[in-house]
Formats: sequence, structure tokens, C-alpha cells
Amino acid sequence: MNLWLRLLHLILTSFFRPKLDPVRNVSRLTFRVWPHDLDTSLHLNNGRYWTLMDLGRTDIMIRSGLWRPILKHGWVPVVGAGQIRFRRELRPFRAFILETRILTWSDTDVVMEHRLVSQAKDGSSILNAIALVRAGLYDRRERRFVPMERLLDEIGLEAEVPQAAPEVEAFLRAEETLKSAA
Repeated sequence: MNLWLRLLHLILTSFFRPKLDPVRNVSRLTFRVWPHDLDTSLHLNNGRYWTLMDLGRTDIMIRSGLWRPILKHGWVPVVGAGQIRFRRELRPFRAFILETRILTWSDTDVVMEHRLVSQAKDGSSILNAIALVRAGLYDRRERRFVPMERLLDEIGLEAEVPQAAPEVEAFLRAEETLKSAA
């Protein structure tokens, strides 16, 4: 139930937050670790990280206006791959910020970065986890992923593909290797 409430809160508040340019801006969402987010080690469950990251991607889709063509065309967001690095645990009741941004894209995929950041007692930032996700929008009618050029056109954006950083290139190579392993 908690995730449905978080999703409902996100949807309602997104319409009152500034429009977001998905190519240039970072989505920032504030959360707190609640008891039902915990695993048996009494810190944020590793599966919950992934679920919260869904909300970061949803925020970008809503605030960029991409939700309109998604609903109009019946497109479905699909995550094809993800990699996460846990750095510091998130304990009960700890507040943190989920930062989500698009790093680069190919013909039909985007690579997004998710960062979960909390504050130390001295006010400095603590990177609790960082993840890379490869995702796209699937058109069920056409039975293919929607080209990025079309997505950008749908929301009125023109942008050059950002150069992938070395860690993104390594992630994509590893993902392709794993995809071809049967």
C-alpha cells in the first residue's frame, strides 16, 4: 500500500511542480525510510531501491509532458537492464533524496542514472546508492520500441545525444554481453 500512496502523492504533486526538461534537468524526489521499507537487517530493502527508482522515472515522464503521448498511443515503459552499487545503508526514518536524470540515449533506449543521497550530521552529502538503468517505451500496436527522435518530437524537444561516460559505455557493453548469453 505504501508504494501506491507514494505513487498517488507523486502524481498529484507533479502537476504543481515546475515542468522538467528531461534532457537537461534532474528530477529530485524526497523520501523517508519507513518500517515497511525495511528488510531483516533493518535497513532499506534492496528491492525497494528499484521500486523507488520507478517513481523517479515516472516523475520525469509526468513533468516533461511525456505522459500525454504515452497515454494517447498506449505506450508502455519497459526497463531492459539495470545495475546498482550500494554504498551506504539507509536506516529507519532516514530522509533521502532520489535524483534521476537521463545520461544518454540510442535509437530506442535511454540510459538513466538514479542516485539516492542523504545528509550526514555535519550537513555533507552521503551517496547511499547509484544505479544505471536502460529503458524505453514499447509500442504494443507496432510491436517495437518507440524511436527516441519521435519521443523528443512528441514533447517538442530537440537535442543532441550526449556522449556516454566510460561507466555508461561499460554498463552497456556488459548488458549486451549478458543479453547475448543464453
